[in-house]
Amino acid sequence: MSSLACGGTGDLSVQRVAVYFAPAIGDALSHAGATWLGRDAQHKTLCEQPPWPGVAEITAEARLYGFHATLKPPMRLADGHGWADLLQATDALATRHAPFDLPALEVMSVHGFLALREQAPCPSLQTLADDCVAQLDGFRAPPSEADLARRRQAILSPNQKELLTRWGYPYVFQEWFFHMTLTRQLTATEHANWQPAAEAHFSAALRQSRRVTDICLFTQLAPGEAFTIAARLALRG
Repeated sequence: MSSLACGGTGDLSVQRVAVYFAPAIGDALSHAGATWLGRDAQHKTLCEQPPWPGVAEITAEARLYGFHATLKPPMRLADGHGWADLLQATDALATRHAPFDLPALEVMSVHGFLALREQAPCPSLQTLADDCVAQLDGFRAPPSEADLARRRQAILSPNQKELLTRWGYPYVFQEWFFHMTLTRQLTATEHANWQPAAEAHFSAALRQSRRVTDICLFTQLAPGEAFTIAARLALRG
């Protein structure tokens, strides 16, 4: 099994767990993301953000989840399934996928949020995300009615409503797209100010090529606490 940030494979009590992509340790993108958000999910430390008024506020929600791209959305573990079981299943999934090149990324507006998106389609990313959603779904506890009601407040297409009912999340499979969220939803004026700032902050890191070599299990240990990286599992298919 791959190296684990949580320090072992024993049972771990978690509030929620998610499967995310996060840049490799030592990747310049990892440092840029941590300093932009003000938190390093790998090392579980706070980071000094750029000295721009308002940056802490616009990044507050993204900071809670850590710098990532979602593969399997956050979920509570179903009764009868523990952390060790999920860890083993996710590691087995990782053995079926080979490392692959990540397309170049750029800062884009995504429904009013700023995020890093890939500049070209990447079938390997889609296949990996689809596999995480489908193969690990047996570990997902059904969402509460409150969770479903909150999701339904968004404007969802009929297909997204079906996905929400079946998979607990509306943006999976054909509705999924790779993105690394950088801000809350911005006004037009905020967008005009913050997109150039984000482009400048990430420019050096985004000029570097990178590969997807592992997937990460992020955990939230209690309601309202920040998500941190509990395990990195190497792709070795």
